Amino acid sequence: MTEKIKTYKDIDKTILKALPNPSEQAYEIKIKIPECTFLGVKNQPDFATIYITFYPGKKIIELKSLKFYICHLRDIVVSYERLINIIYEHMMEVYEPERLRIVMICNPRGGISSKLTIDSDWKERGGEEKYRDWPVHDDVWEVVI
Repeated sequence: MTEKIKTYKDIDKTILKALPNPSEQAYEIKIKIPECTFLGVKNQPDFATIYITFYPGKKIIELKSLKFYICHLRDIVVSYERLINIIYEHMMEVYEPERLRIVMICNPRGGISSKLTIDSDWKERGGEEKYRDWPVHDDVWEVVI
């Protein structure tokens, strides 16, 4: 019996759970996911570190569900360019944050590392560009050799 190959269409956003925000004050949550594993388009494992900057609205992230969501990617065949966009879209839908910034640093493949960034504050993403820190944002850039 042949096992079905799972693709980006099989990424399940219902794994992500939200909790009520316990504060009405503005604050920032930073999350580091050092072990994100998925299958690249050639069905070979890819590894990345994901940094999330989250300004909550009425909901916050249940971290346990985020962990399960990331673990669920291990047998998904997807390019990292598509993956960062899917994670972004799912988090925006589930959590409805005031702001969401995702930085994905992919381990070297063929001697080349990649860093991808999405910020909901960008005008191109429908944002108002009210924070103005993203043009000079100094994200962590690390290469694992």
